[in-house]
Amino acid sequence: MPRTLAATLVVVSLLGTTRSATAGPDEATFKKTRTAAVNFLRNSQEDDGSWTTSNSPGISGLVVFSLLESGLPADDPTVAKGLKHIESFVRDNGGVYAEGSKHRNYETCISLLVFGRANAALARAGDDSAPYAKRIVAAEKFLKDIQWDKGEGIEDTDVNWGGAGYGGGGNRPDLSNTAFLIEALKEAGVKEDDPAIQAALVFVSRTQNLESEHNQTEHAAKINDGGFYYTPAAGGQTKAGTTENGGLRSYGSMTYAGLKSMIYAGLTPEDPRVKAALEWAEKNYTLEENPGMGQVGKFYYFHTLAKSLSTLGKETVTDAEGNEHQWRAELVAELAELQKGNGAWLNEASRWYEGDPNLATAYGLMALAYCEPKAE
Repeated sequence: MPRTLAATLVVVSLLGTTRSATAGPDEATFKKTRTAAVNFLRNSQEDDGSWTTSNSPGISGLVVFSLLESGLPADDPTVAKGLKHIESFVRDNGGVYAEGSKHRNYETCISLLVFGRANAALARAGDDSAPYAKRIVAAEKFLKDIQWDKGEGIEDTDVNWGGAGYGGGGNRPDLSNTAFLIEALKEAGVKEDDPAIQAALVFVSRTQNLESEHNQTEHAAKINDGGFYYTPAAGGQTKAGTTENGGLRSYGSMTYAGLKSMIYAGLTPEDPRVKAALEWAEKNYTLEENPGMGQVGKFYYFHTLAKSLSTLGKETVTDAEGNEHQWRAELVAELAELQKGNGAWLNEASRWYEGDPNLATAYGLMALAYCEPKAE
């Protein structure tokens, strides 16, 4: 069962990462906020190494990933116990998921990310044994096998092509799961010109509200604002509502997921798809909500925003009114303001499990990982 905070409060070693910002956050606020969040997760871990549920590796994987991203070593007791729990879900086919899971792609992607970061953490500590290398290779093959492509009996003209859903080719693909797929394959060392990455890019491009040679779907031109929505599959779906003409409204978390995915797939900032996505993101910049969704999915939004802007090398964002924002400093300040007294984050808009403090705190730490104050 979870241990009490008072009994096990520890001082976390905040090891530096390679990320930095020209206009970074207040260092004291950053350290205090991250330390409190890490300590919360130390104390909310179950005896079996899991968080929230012991029946699947999804949330536990995101927590371990966030701790590794926060600079904890792979042999840290909390991390090591979490890694052992995640390994218990490894399947003979290379996937990492719970028995009977309908989230095989999602759970395997997260687990692959964890294994990759654990190997990297060990290497930084001088251990090049890469104990998770075979797990990563097997998981990569599994993910490619269940991606929507010819193996599912479709051609590249099909709107499902290249995408990934929660369970893989057996259910309709969406941008969130496809973004996790691309990130997991990148973690595995898959090159951007790999057929699986390029197929995923086809799907990602079709989730953008931008008519182009890359997107001739029925919804492409109905809004045409450059933002992204959830999926063009199964007739199309957005979580942000539709326009009178049936357009699928763009929203913040998916726009940043799409933007990051396009960069990972090899597109440059000069590509019209990237330009349009970044223009939407800057025009709708805010940390008060997930644009288009209000408070729903706010912490997932923080994570995708931070990772996307960092990947692009964007140090500042200029909003629709022409105001320039030092987004890293602003994001740290916002997270510090929202943090609970026990170090956790919690979204009162509990949809998508953000009412679970373990998941919301993992997202918060993942966002903070891209706001590291610049070393002098």
